[in-house]
Amino acid sequence: MNIRCLTLGMFNVNVFVIEDPDTGDSALIDTSESGQELLAALDSLQPQPRLTKVLLTHGHIDHAGALVDLQARYPELPTYLPRLELPLFKALPEQGDWFSMPQLNRPCGRIDHYLDDGDTVSLGTLTLSFLSTPGHTPGQGCYYDQDDIIVGDTLFAGSVGRTDFPGSDPALAKKSLTRLLALPGHLRVHSGHGPVTTLAHELSTNPFLDFLRS
Repeated sequence: MNIRCLTLGMFNVNVFVIEDPDTGDSALIDTSESGQELLAALDSLQPQPRLTKVLLTHGHIDHAGALVDLQARYPELPTYLPRLELPLFKALPEQGDWFSMPQLNRPCGRIDHYLDDGDTVSLGTLTLSFLSTPGHTPGQGCYYDQDDIIVGDTLFAGSVGRTDFPGSDPALAKKSLTRLLALPGHLRVHSGHGPVTTLAHELSTNPFLDFLRS
């Protein structure tokens, strides 16, 4: 698949536009918290993507907070959310308060489809698999094909997702990382923050994955 990355918002979140090269059908993965910045970034893309769906990795403000603005422009665009993320997603109107930043509280937007571990999502001729990787959040998940995986905040180049937030679970995060790193090592990892890496590189070098190498 073709992948374009937009780094947006006060948290420098990576928002991905993924495209099936055969049909041109595209999906947006995550939104940032800034609707105005997201829409401007989408307008600047050349060629313009033909968006057919929105896929959320998890329900934190910086990943889902601009959904309502996106849906105001594209009211027919179906949105997919990991089922286990629904309680966190519903807390978007108060998540800013958790971090003493009430200006970041956001309305929820609309969810049309829920995903469970092992589900698939079609994008043109592509089939994306959904891997549930809770820990950073209760229902964080990843989308992948045979070459690329979009992991949200499960794994970063040289680091892993934090587990000290409300709803985080360090033990679940370790189990999820174990499942994630069991996938083929050549997969290119597109994280919610930071640069692209591969599963093999992280397994061999990431200091937070020592428990998998011992």
